[in-house]
Amino acid sequence: MTRGANQPSVGNYNQAVILEQIRRGRAMSRVELASVTGLSAQTVSNICQRMIEAGIITEGSRAPTSSGRGKPPTPLLLVGDSRFAVGVHLDPSVVSTVLLALDGTVIAQSRHPAPAAGEPAKTVRLISRQVERVLVTAGVDRERVVGVGIAAPGPIDVKRGIVVDPPNLGTWHRVPLQKSVSESTGLPVVLEKDVTAAAVAERWLSPTIRDLSFAFLYLGTGLGLGLVISGDVVRGGSGNAGEIGHIVVDPTGPPCSCGQRGCVAVTCAPAALVGEAERLSVLPGSRIGSDPRSVDDALSEIVSLARRGNAAASDILERAGERISRMIAVVCNLLDVDRVVVGGPLWTRLSPWLEAQITLALTTRLAAHGIHDVEVVGTTLGENVGAIGAACLVLDDTLSPKTDSLLLA
Repeated sequence: MTRGANQPSVGNYNQAVILEQIRRGRAMSRVELASVTGLSAQTVSNICQRMIEAGIITEGSRAPTSSGRGKPPTPLLLVGDSRFAVGVHLDPSVVSTVLLALDGTVIAQSRHPAPAAGEPAKTVRLISRQVERVLVTAGVDRERVVGVGIAAPGPIDVKRGIVVDPPNLGTWHRVPLQKSVSESTGLPVVLEKDVTAAAVAERWLSPTIRDLSFAFLYLGTGLGLGLVISGDVVRGGSGNAGEIGHIVVDPTGPPCSCGQRGCVAVTCAPAALVGEAERLSVLPGSRIGSDPRSVDDALSEIVSLARRGNAAASDILERAGERISRMIAVVCNLLDVDRVVVGGPLWTRLSPWLEAQITLALTTRLAAHGIHDVEVVGTTLGENVGAIGAACLVLDDTLSPKTDSLLLA
């Protein structure tokens, strides 16, 4: 499965338009759907009948009319368990897997430590086992599974389904992850950048955010930004939009591989914070390993020390919050978003030091402050937001209307 893989046709597009209205929580009648979509009553009726026969939607109970006269309209409702998608988030330290129903309900979920960064074959086997595990746990018929979505660290080659030299995955070099997992599971697979997947999850499942412009700040082994502008997901020319690692947030900071000093990548990522803690003797300078799991454990120790009143540990996290807030201000000034959503595995640990700093930055550093305020919120989707977004990608790829695949022959 690749993006836009559905057979492009007017009929498919019209069905997706109707389903999108119903999926967004609106119990609409055929007459209302015709009015909202601009399609003819006969077209709406035919499409709805096909979807009823396929078990995707059903007819609800008729509500009485206000006048008490005439035949009341029949609302059409989504059958949430008619279709499912599996979402997998590959973070260098943990693999998260969810089974998502068509209505956005998480049916089953699983988390497992990731294999060593230099072992992509083991990672493929783990992903395949986790996919099978959530399906067995939920007792879902594979015939109702639309496919598997994988959210992976960038950069990725979306067209070929390849993970290309991600900085936090060791020796991964042009790994054909999409093809490998599809062959292993026997299911269609969509590959997407992890931060984009997280933004898609918010767009799909948050009723108050769908048509807004927002940035999703993902905090994990690496930091990245997913972007939605006026309701449309921004992927960029190669599908790798949102790389924020080389925004300078501390001009006097350590040198970066890009030739600058004080970039986000070398001042705000977990490995950078752990390195800073070691230099300041907050942590011992002899960690067992520098792999993502060891770094994550060390960062947890910094957070624990800060919570217990260690001033030096608190200062490290405060400085991280200040640097990240500078980066967010740059993004907001550039894109004029309405909201910043923050999530990922590190958010719950770091939010006490980051949330206030980001909010302060967006009240003092925005060019449009006073004209257009920006809200800062934590995701409501939890640590599995990347995996949930990966599953949403599959459903979105299959069921949502896309004008770029519409043939008007």
